[in-house]
Amino acid sequence: MTKRAITGARVFDGLQMHDDAALLLDGDMFDGIVQAQNVPADYHIAAVAGGTVLPGFVDLQVNGGGGVMFNDAPTVAGLQTIAQAHAQTGTRAFLPTLITDTPDRQCAAIDAVEQAISAKVPGIIGIHLEGPHLSVAKKGAHDPALIRPMTDADERVLLDAARRLPNVIVTVAPENTTPAQIKRLSDAGVIVSLGHTDCSFADAQAAFAAGARCVTHLFNAMSQLGSREPGLVGAALATPGISAGLIADDIHVHASSMRIALSAKGGVDEIFLVTDAMATAGSEISEFTLNGRTVLRRDGRLTLKDGTLAGADIDFAGAVSVLTRQVASSLSQALRMATSAPVRCLRTPGAAGRFVAGQQANAIHLDEKHQYLGSC
Repeated sequence: MTKRAITGARVFDGLQMHDDAALLLDGDMFDGIVQAQNVPADYHIAAVAGGTVLPGFVDLQVNGGGGVMFNDAPTVAGLQTIAQAHAQTGTRAFLPTLITDTPDRQCAAIDAVEQAISAKVPGIIGIHLEGPHLSVAKKGAHDPALIRPMTDADERVLLDAARRLPNVIVTVAPENTTPAQIKRLSDAGVIVSLGHTDCSFADAQAAFAAGARCVTHLFNAMSQLGSREPGLVGAALATPGISAGLIADDIHVHASSMRIALSAKGGVDEIFLVTDAMATAGSEISEFTLNGRTVLRRDGRLTLKDGTLAGADIDFAGAVSVLTRQVASSLSQALRMATSAPVRCLRTPGAAGRFVAGQQANAIHLDEKHQYLGSC
């Protein structure tokens, strides 16, 4: 195998930035980081023109890509198309995400992910089931006719999925899921996230105590921070150990709100980036359908015809730029939110989001403007 030393760029290892450094690769495997002047003699120098070399992005909320929605194509072929689209933007590990749908479609999605992992479709590390056990009051673009309380049968499906897949995230609302259900799911390895809910601060805290560990797209489709009722936003920001996804497009969340949230959490480790990508990712399509309803792509927004936001039209490179330029995050902080921070939520992270000795590096290269240039 060819030993290479990637030089000429900063090296971000998933946790910290290394200046004047070289990334050592033995074939595709990570072999270390050294100062550029200390590259071993048996490594071929592969110089790049500035920018940053880092582990590939990790996305825990991918609804579609390449013109395909996971809901419409819960198959290995559909997942291959989605995976290819996101690989072109630097994502190297992701959770295909099923938006609220029928029980049969949910089972088909779980089967497809299991088959895709068995077939070694690159990047797929589990599944995210966003619904259907949400609150109609905070449905967002989810079809209210498909939202329902969690039943014993639903719970059995999720428990079975956790036995079959390395990572299963399920987004639920306390209004339609009991603390006892959350505890059983959590104890079995399901990663329970709260979202699309109008729950109180107390109900959110009860769900966290039962085992919920995450919050889905912080600020969006949830009870807000108020003077007398802190809501889910307040509970997420006030509770240590709770991680939250963030859509950093400056459309879903104002830059100042992002800055406040990062400050409240004391850093970035408990807030991570998600794209909430739809079929438009990696494609030029201007519209698509979700549960039979048309979603329009206009001026960086994805909306239903009534103006309701329906996912996001941004990739990780764009989100990193928003964080560094509008939120005043450091580049290291922004990259951490796109690599190692989401890994904190996973049951089986593998080598995703960071460089691990002897494991596939999945290294990518960003230019000085943080745009994706390709694999290393």
